[in-house]
Amino acid sequence: MKELVLDFPTFAFVVTTRAALGVGIGLLAADRIPADRRRAIGGALVAVGAATTIPAVMTILQSARRRGRRGPDWIEQDDRLVGATRLPRKGDDAF
Repeated sequence: MKELVLDFPTFAFVVTTRAALGVGIGLLAADRIPADRRRAIGGALVAVGAATTIPAVMTILQSARRRGRRGPDWIEQDDRLVGATRLPRKGDDAF
């Protein structure tokens, strides 16, 4: 499993763009608001969500490139433990 660590502003930006896109699509599909107002608001949210998708993807890719293949800075690797297996723990056979 690949792990990607994002700082809070980047994570908030990505979540906000996805939320705007989702709410816009939801408004276009709903029928509780009058049609002309719903189309205007939904279309604007979809446009904003779609337009900010490219910068969000570029930010995530740059973060992944900066991180490289190494783990977080606070984890150190001990070469003596590479390839070691762990002993079974209590409850491992329950699944």
